[in-house]
Amino acid sequence: MTDTRTGLPRGATSAVAGTDGVDATGVDHAAGTPGAPRASRPTVATVATDPADATDTSVDAAGRAALDRPVLPQRHPLRWIAAAVVLVVLLNFVETLFTNESWGWPAVGKWLFSPAILTGLQLTLLATALSAVISFTGGIVVAIARLSRNPVLSGLAWGYVWLFRSVPLILVLVFLYNLGSLYPTIGIGIPFGPQVEVTTANVLGDLAIGVIGLSLSEIAYASEIVRAGVLAVDHGQHEAAQALGLPRRRQFVRVILPQALRSIVPAFVNQVVGLLKASSLLFYVSLLDLFGVVQNLSSTYPTDIIPLLVVATLWYLALTSAVSVVQYYVERWTARGSVRALPPTPFQRVRAAVRRGSGRGSGRPGGPDRARQAASGARVVASGPASTIDDRTI
Repeated sequence: MTDTRTGLPRGATSAVAGTDGVDATGVDHAAGTPGAPRASRPTVATVATDPADATDTSVDAAGRAALDRPVLPQRHPLRWIAAAVVLVVLLNFVETLFTNESWGWPAVGKWLFSPAILTGLQLTLLATALSAVISFTGGIVVAIARLSRNPVLSGLAWGYVWLFRSVPLILVLVFLYNLGSLYPTIGIGIPFGPQVEVTTANVLGDLAIGVIGLSLSEIAYASEIVRAGVLAVDHGQHEAAQALGLPRRRQFVRVILPQALRSIVPAFVNQVVGLLKASSLLFYVSLLDLFGVVQNLSSTYPTDIIPLLVVATLWYLALTSAVSVVQYYVERWTARGSVRALPPTPFQRVRAAVRRGSGRGSGRPGGPDRARQAASGARVVASGPASTIDDRTI
């Protein structure tokens, strides 16, 4: 006889259901019978017959193998050879610094912090700082004039830049130093009419001449730096500022200039470093800056010429290094709106390197970062064959 529900002979239903009590129609008779005990499913090893399942199994195996396989860095033998050659040459040069008595290191220590040197250093810092502030401010004004639609302002700004980029700085300083011979008095008033005049020598002292000469030349270069930074700002920023109804002055001060500073700061700081070295030309207009003091002391103490030049070199290196440190933090400050995370400071880099070193020293290969990556890869593999394994995680 046959079963009316399945069309199979009676008794075949129980054979198909097996131990689970589930017939061919998927009905669990044991679960449907009140009080009937539920049979446990036997645990058997499954063999992947589907090619997709076999692929997932192989991917899991490859992921576990990648976690166990050590990461070996790529070898660069030529790079290490070049570094060794450069290091040998550098060590030889350093050896000559300490073995050659002509450098006169005892005299260098004697002159390094002498009152005369420190007085010249103070004048160098003062002239450089004043010239840097004046040149940056004047550079912004000249750059705005260059970008103006007014042909008179644009033409005058272009002529100013052309003139002072063409004339050497030493000639500008000499002309200003002899300005009293050309114009005994200077004044302002109505052209060809009454004017208010003062004696040139009473207005322009040596420091004023030096600062004005440095500023006039640096304004020409700073204006081009500012103009390039403004032009580097995306035009959409100008349109967005105009769409907000901001006045043109506010557009420039609050929207355009802060974004342009990211391009202006590196180039202008490089210009400040050049200005710091160009201040040595003030010696030729009777200003005893750092280089001028060294020159005077060299003529008085001819046996200490080399040590005095070394002293000037060390101070210029120290000043340039200080400017570079300031540049780093200014660039970091101006990058706040353009990057997701600010670059780490040197102190933060050293601290991170120490932490990585302590992680490697604890016996864990690859340090804490490698351990975190391995744990992440293990979680991906353990999540099952349906998960997607990321090679970067492994």
